[in-house]
Amino acid sequence: MSHTFKISVNQTDTFEFSENQAATLDAVKNYKDEFHVLHHNTSYKATIPSKDFNAKKYTVVVNNTAYEVEIADKLDQLIKEMGFEVGAAKLINAIKAPMPGLILEINVSVGQEVQQGENLLILEAMKMENSFDSPRSGIIKSIAVNKGQAVEKGQLLIEFE
Repeated sequence: MSHTFKISVNQTDTFEFSENQAATLDAVKNYKDEFHVLHHNTSYKATIPSKDFNAKKYTVVVNNTAYEVEIADKLDQLIKEMGFEVGAAKLINAIKAPMPGLILEINVSVGQEVQQGENLLILEAMKMENSFDSPRSGIIKSIAVNKGQAVEKGQLLIEFE
């Protein structure tokens, strides 16, 4: 059975790639971390100048253009779906509503620098006030809600830079 990998390039493009597809690549290793690749009768020179095996992140240079590549297998994808991170602390860039509710207070503004644990907003849900504190130090990039606004589960509330 062939394993499938999710490959992200420059954090913008995502591809699914199987072991069987990898086996059909026409690539020859010339030197350490340097390859000659043929694809649709076009020749490419590829090098891997930096790699982080634990994080599964690589810099791949193809014909003098650098690409940041991340590879995730089934287990990595499952761990990410569950909200866990492997190896390092998770960098949270957004706060989303965990349940439907009403925004009672917003205690920050766009561009404001906040410290970990600082109160960001209060969401009323099921007649209870839920206080959202900053999970990390950072700068507020955007606030996607207004005071008094009703929100749905999973809706973006605040985004960090």
